[in-house]
Amino acid sequence: MKEKMLVKQLGAALLLCVHMALCILREGLRCLLPRARKDLRGDVVLITGGGRGIGRHLAKEFAKQGAKKVILWGRTEKCLKETSEEISLGGTECHYFICDVANREEVYRQAMVVREKVGDITILVNNAAVVHGRSLIDSDDDALLKSQHINTLGQFWTTKAFLPRMLELRCGHVVCINSILSLSSIPGAIDYCTSKASSLAFMESLTLGLLDCPGVACTTVLPFHTNTEMFQGMRVRFPQLFPPLRPELVAQRTVDAVRTNTAFVYLPWTMRVLVMLKSILPQYALEEIYKFSGIYSCMNTFKGRT
Repeated sequence: MKEKMLVKQLGAALLLCVHMALCILREGLRCLLPRARKDLRGDVVLITGGGRGIGRHLAKEFAKQGAKKVILWGRTEKCLKETSEEISLGGTECHYFICDVANREEVYRQAMVVREKVGDITILVNNAAVVHGRSLIDSDDDALLKSQHINTLGQFWTTKAFLPRMLELRCGHVVCINSILSLSSIPGAIDYCTSKASSLAFMESLTLGLLDCPGVACTTVLPFHTNTEMFQGMRVRFPQLFPPLRPELVAQRTVDAVRTNTAFVYLPWTMRVLVMLKSILPQYALEEIYKFSGIYSCMNTFKGRT
């Protein structure tokens, strides 16, 4: 009996190895061959933090790629209105709503308003985020809570508000604009790194949980430092080797990932190397890399928008 069980387990392990090899081969072919891209003409896209920065460029890119409607959520009406008008002038129907994703009741309330006034959301982009750029000791308690509520818990509320209908329709996509700092933290941004790590765990769990849900998928984007107001003043030692990303590029790669149904996107792709090094190098070696590259002190000149 034990021998039969052992043979069965060995057979299952061998089959797993074959499946893994096929998955690696398939991914290699995907990288080499042109990928089929989803048509966005029937999609209604909602973007949190959609008034400026990456959110604004996401709205423009989704509209450019043919989205049926674009909806912007944020806390600053001036920015939302300007972006909405720009999108509308381009010929895409665009609406904006004042909504603080940190406020659970407000999220649920505005979600109902969106469904009544605009229709069902088929692509949800969780982009809203804040960073305070302080050490733990120098951080205000309310500021720490704010970053956790917006960067992490906000995703819980927005996803709970829109995902059930996506599952009913068997049509939907949940997108998270995360950060490479969720995998490799830096000093001086302890609130942001912590909240983004939680956000990544949320998306990893959600992505796995939706594997058996036809028509509904997830995409998590992990960009390096992006040239927006949020991280203004952040400096690395060798900017020629590690230049900040353009928000337009992040938006383009995000929309393309949605269209190709790509689960995780690292920007630039070399960030994968950083993740691998972190998993194999001893801590003192990583500390030397951080100091040499300037990551250890990059937030010393931070003066970004919170």
